[in-house]
Amino acid sequence: MMERIREASPRFKARIAGALYLLSVMTAAFTELFVRGRLNLAGGFIAVIGMIAVTLLLYGIFKPVNRSLSSFAAFLSLVGLTFEALRWQPQGLNIAVVLNGFYCLLIGYLIFRSTFLPRILGALMAIAGFGWLTFLSPPLAHSLSPYNLASGLLGEGSVMLWLVVMGVNVQRWKEGAKAAGERQS
Repeated sequence: MMERIREASPRFKARIAGALYLLSVMTAAFTELFVRGRLNLAGGFIAVIGMIAVTLLLYGIFKPVNRSLSSFAAFLSLVGLTFEALRWQPQGLNIAVVLNGFYCLLIGYLIFRSTFLPRILGALMAIAGFGWLTFLSPPLAHSLSPYNLASGLLGEGSVMLWLVVMGVNVQRWKEGAKAAGERQS
């Protein structure tokens, strides 16, 4: 099974990442708004598991652009998702959202530098990252709400919808992967 996933087309992986992202966001929103008790906790875990899969898929997609930054972005996302799963918010600071902000900035940069996705998506993802980074200061986040939330959802949503509908330009992705392999040799 893992071998087939590794061999899958980058476009297919991108579409799966986009679909899992949308499913995770919808699951999290539904459980947060309509479900209480243990089912709320279960819905949160389902959303986190989906986002872990998205993180790993995006790591593989952006590895040819810059392996180190893609690894660091994945690390930040996984740490943030751990905070989210534990629902740990020391002193009222939502560390998961802040780490997601840094993740979005890095992914935005990787998209901007890639040749297989439109650069505007990188800019939108970076704007999303800045929106999430307002949560470093709860009073700032509160005063900028709902604009910081809208920028985050618009930026991340645009990228993930693009991935679901269009995927990546496979030819350009393969050229980048080949060039990255040659640089590492």
